[in-house]
Amino acid sequence: MLVAADKFKGSLTAAEVAAHVAAGLRTVAPAVRVAALPVADGGDGTVAAAVAGGFDEHTARVTGPLGEPVAARYALRGSTAVVEMAEASGLRHLPPGGFAPLTATTYGTGELLRAVLDAGARTIVLGVGGSATTDGGAGMLSALGARLLDAGGAPLAPGGAALGGLAEADLSGLDPRLAAAEVVLASDVDNPLCGPAGAAAVYGPQKGAAPADVELLDAALARFAAVLGPEAAGRPGAGAAGGVGYGALVGLGAVFRPGIDVMLDVLGFATALDGADLVITGEGSLDAQTLHGKAPAGVAARARAQGVPVAAVCGRLALSREELAAAGISRAYALTDLEPDPERCMAEAGPLLERAAAALAADFLS
Repeated sequence: MLVAADKFKGSLTAAEVAAHVAAGLRTVAPAVRVAALPVADGGDGTVAAAVAGGFDEHTARVTGPLGEPVAARYALRGSTAVVEMAEASGLRHLPPGGFAPLTATTYGTGELLRAVLDAGARTIVLGVGGSATTDGGAGMLSALGARLLDAGGAPLAPGGAALGGLAEADLSGLDPRLAAAEVVLASDVDNPLCGPAGAAAVYGPQKGAAPADVELLDAALARFAAVLGPEAAGRPGAGAAGGVGYGALVGLGAVFRPGIDVMLDVLGFATALDGADLVITGEGSLDAQTLHGKAPAGVAARARAQGVPVAAVCGRLALSREELAAAGISRAYALTDLEPDPERCMAEAGPLLERAAAALAADFLS
């Protein structure tokens, strides 16, 4: 049996989910053999999943989204690095209520990429999600050697709003090691850079952007794309994480892939699946978003292709049996079925998950 679940955000890491599921299974079937492969889809928890999967954890001191120094982790195994943008430029680094939609910068993400190049990485998985920024990756490119200048020849100020004054972009100074590296943009969203489905319109409000801010940022990102190259602005993933996807595509030569597909390959899911008679996946909320590139859907698709049945655990279930079946999931077990109070459910997620796993074992292993 293989447990390949994502984190329960705000309650349990992916590794903790696997441990509690295994404990619950063994209350019903003490002799069951359980293998754990914590997974992630490129967003929060991606580095932790890589470390749980055998990568070494490292830390670099970089610039946070507000310009303050922060400690950012990355994962490294051989010449392959897993970088989580949120470690450097994420919402987690903002004080409560301290959104900065117009000025937050991805400069630290660029510094983190430079750190993994220094560490010998030649394949870089850039997981994006949970960002505090809407700067199109301008800060990231600047940290890696790009020069973004206004009409007077001065460097632009940090943040997405300043991109409206971009007059010239010189990428010739980008770190030359990038040319020899393979950069994979791992994301669970495929939004374009601009427009009603773009980075500012869809995700700006989550980062504190008022309607007027959204309009300003969308125009600024359009200016950024007009100077650097409009072709990549409409490509899938360009709008990911406040447009950092666009910066990676146009500046780093990145290739976009769904985050869960990338991580399953990096973590060796195919090998872990070999011989498994059941896969247990899950995440905090199984809902409509799950069906569009989230970890459980990716795990289920891979398992179904090999004829291995899949069950799921979750904090909250908002999918019908028919939707679950279409995604390749036989049945899902929700913690809210055991404890309907959301606060208690999150606070007691571990013990509740063991109870849910025991119910799963009674259905599948007895």
